[in-house]
Amino acid sequence: MSSLLAAGDPLFRNGVDLVVLIVVLIKTVATFAILMVAVMFMVWFERKVIARVFQNRIGPNRAGPFGLLQTLADGIKLFFKEDLAPDEADLRIFRLAPYLSAVPAFLLFAIVPVGGSISIFGHRTLLQLADPPIGILFVLACSSTAVYGVMLAGWSSGSKYPLLGSVRASAQMVSYEAAMGLSVASVVLITGSLSTRDIVLSQAGGILHWNVFRLGIVPFLIFIVAVTAELNRPPFDLVEAEQELVGGFHTEYSSIRFALFFLAEFMNTVTMSAIIVTLFLGGPSSPLGDALNTGILWGLVWFLVKLFVFLFTYVWLRATLPRLRYDQLMDLGWKRLIPLALAWLLVDAAIIIGRWKYIPIVFAVGLLFYVLLARSMAVGRANAEEGVHN
Repeated sequence: MSSLLAAGDPLFRNGVDLVVLIVVLIKTVATFAILMVAVMFMVWFERKVIARVFQNRIGPNRAGPFGLLQTLADGIKLFFKEDLAPDEADLRIFRLAPYLSAVPAFLLFAIVPVGGSISIFGHRTLLQLADPPIGILFVLACSSTAVYGVMLAGWSSGSKYPLLGSVRASAQMVSYEAAMGLSVASVVLITGSLSTRDIVLSQAGGILHWNVFRLGIVPFLIFIVAVTAELNRPPFDLVEAEQELVGGFHTEYSSIRFALFFLAEFMNTVTMSAIIVTLFLGGPSSPLGDALNTGILWGLVWFLVKLFVFLFTYVWLRATLPRLRYDQLMDLGWKRLIPLALAWLLVDAAIIIGRWKYIPIVFAVGLLFYVLLARSMAVGRANAEEGVHN
């Protein structure tokens, strides 16, 4: 370090730059560690809730208190398993693909504001690893990059079942990417900024200032459905349909590389839940206004409470909803969500231009739109099933 200082490197030209570098390194390590712990908790939480609440059994209860260390035990087991590779596999791509799925999940969490600001070594910094001015574009880019990991994993395996799984995965992700982008466009339209920090600040002041109420509930629900499909979570888990594809795109993977795909799935669940909280539910802001959000602790508490709600919702969906057929999946994405998201974007634009203040009416109309959409889907499904029986 002293040699760099003596060399006059611009990064270490004075003490302030060195402190900033140390603060960034501390925040990076802390973010990675917290996210890994959150993934471990999410795996345990999903297995435990499904077992105790929905299936009337105990669930993990051997490793650690209440089975809390079961995920760690599974990770250690996978780490020491033999790493296999098929003879027909493209080894370089085969080994690279798991990282292309796991890295974007971590990068997404880097731009999530989880609280206010703190002081480290006398330097004031945000409880957020990075706040790029194009944060929303970064979100869309990282969510799209994850497709490459899935597609390359199936293609490079040299087997037909992983290839079929990866083709279905890429088609599914691309289909719902457009609807997700249009719902995010509504948030950008009303906020006037691509920065996640600015989006959170624009929602400060109480629950009625959150984007879920300012925009109407339609973009919020579209984003949740699209993200669920992007994450390959039930009822959109056709990528890993065991009854049809053995195990999906990662059939030929084992050991630590399989663990990376497993890690990426749950890390993406935590990360995208945090993105939903940031875009639509005010992030770390209090629903009661700024009265209870005066310190670091309260902002972090509110953020974790909102995040927990969505994590439980994903577990609930997994335990209760059956898997969609592939034609229903594509029909929902292309014929329902994209037209509805585009139409509601125009509605939001008209409201903003006309300076219309009747937000509760917008919320009610949005809810009506969504109910009509759900009803039309149910009728279409019933007609299709009747036609199959006939």
